[in-house]
Amino acid sequence: MKDAVQSPQLPGPQCRDYQARRNAAVALGVANGPPVFAARAAGATLTDLDGNTFIDFAGGIGTLNVGHAHPEVVAAVQAQAERYLHTCFNIVMYPEYIELAEALVALVPGAWPKKAMLQTTGAEAVENAVKVARRATGRQAVVAFENAFHGRTYMALSLTAKAPAYKSGFGPFAPEVYRAPFPVGYRSGLSEAECAEAAFKAFRRLVETEITPEQVAAVIIEPIQGEGGFHAAPPAFLQALRAYCTQHGIVLIADEIQSGFCRSGEWFATQHAGIEADLYTLAKSMGGGLPIAALVGRADLMDAPGVGGLGGTYGGNPLACAAALATIGVMRREDYAARARDVGARVRERFAAWADRFGIVGDVRGLGAMVAFEVVRGGGSDEPAGDLAARIVQSAYQGGLVLVKAGFHGNVIRFLAPLSITDEELARGLEILEGAVADAQRQADGKVAAGARSA
Repeated sequence: MKDAVQSPQLPGPQCRDYQARRNAAVALGVANGPPVFAARAAGATLTDLDGNTFIDFAGGIGTLNVGHAHPEVVAAVQAQAERYLHTCFNIVMYPEYIELAEALVALVPGAWPKKAMLQTTGAEAVENAVKVARRATGRQAVVAFENAFHGRTYMALSLTAKAPAYKSGFGPFAPEVYRAPFPVGYRSGLSEAECAEAAFKAFRRLVETEITPEQVAAVIIEPIQGEGGFHAAPPAFLQALRAYCTQHGIVLIADEIQSGFCRSGEWFATQHAGIEADLYTLAKSMGGGLPIAALVGRADLMDAPGVGGLGGTYGGNPLACAAALATIGVMRREDYAARARDVGARVRERFAAWADRFGIVGDVRGLGAMVAFEVVRGGGSDEPAGDLAARIVQSAYQGGLVLVKAGFHGNVIRFLAPLSITDEELARGLEILEGAVADAQRQADGKVAAGARSA
């Protein structure tokens, strides 16, 4: 790996050229991180067009739990490509779709009979989950939560809660969407149990005063919020939600698009609370890098739409199915859930040490290897500091590490490195990140000192 002392050369000439071309040809609204243009990638490392190598702590925003270009995934895709690329499952069926549906039905929690349908993106899975829930219940209302991110298509965007970044100017949105507080403990002054109780009371008040339970088709929740900042719902809250939905015939949808496939230290994050959702939306790391998504859940719900009510031209593409089957095989054989617990414990321990050492490191949270820390103003203040988080991302890039932020204020640094990361790569990545945090701390200290002088 090239050392951080070479950072003045980042980005290199080829990356600068492609950045200019990107600015000229790609829509402004398509967000990007630092100007890294990949030439090749393997495992947990990326090499850019100028030969600079980076450790990847972003993992395609949680899409690469088995790593970049896992050999078994690549081999499965190559073998499938030699047979056929596409037939459209709605017209000509193929074994891989069936085999993947069977694998998902076996993996997803739920003691009841289950069925699956495949899509291409997580947003499509969310859209279809709402369609299924509304058709099965004959109801219209859907309850989502604060800080939620469920996608960018219109129903999914209506459920998403980050208006300034994703929703401003795009309305009107889908009707009959209601928002309840998510149980966020940080800054609340409440214990986990108190936070769970308060959030459930608020949820129940919303449903019973603004909607009535008899009108609610579904409640959709991320057991661990992704873009919302890695807040994990307390088990007691999820258990109360499950009981309430069962009592009132409401479909409980677990959005496990980012938290699924071993990232949280279990195959699915709902397992930490011991609950089973009625429907699960899945995507990201299921495909090992290829675009594929799924809706999996109770067979009676999944069969509610009539023939032709569900589908899509590219849903469950043969190449993506082959990649997903290989990915699931790797995760099973190598016990990726245990690997996530091991990696996550080391990362969390390091983050906690930084919280003791650096005033700008606030709350450390998450489950398994889905862990993050908040960047705050420091000096006794827990005010979100998005500018310092941006400084950390930039400094890390200069040192050879790719990061991704999250949270309403863009002040959460989240860890989403491939679970296949080696111990050496993990240690090196954490060293680079620590240096970036120290750099941001110096910047914060300098602003405080400058303010004191001016006063």
